Amino acid sequence: MEARELICIGCPMGCSLRAEIKESQVISVTGNTCRHGEEYAKKEVTNPTRIVTSSVKVEGGKLGVVSVKTREDIPKEKIFAVIKELKDVRVQAPVSIGDVIIKNVAGTGVDVVATRNN
Repeated sequence: MEARELICIGCPMGCSLRAEIKESQVISVTGNTCRHGEEYAKKEVTNPTRIVTSSVKVEGGKLGVVSVKTREDIPKEKIFAVIKELKDVRVQAPVSIGDVIIKNVAGTGVDVVATRNN
């Protein structure tokens, strides 16, 4: 049996978790003080995902860039593909919070959206 030590990010407590794994399945999670810990550990061990935040260039805006993020979390292994796709993106002002900057980024099925106005 394999064990993984994790720090939970499901709530502000930051519990130290221990996930016991057998044949790619989480058998038990210990160390959590709330239900989020168990959910987080199971997801992190079997299918880790992340929200990606970055910025893209804006032409004709008040600022030269606008902050963006993936609307939902994406598979961890797709992070670099998302960043690579964002690298050369330029948008035309005006940009509003929630505007879709890239649809289906890196084939994830998730859109990249603006997180501020410009």
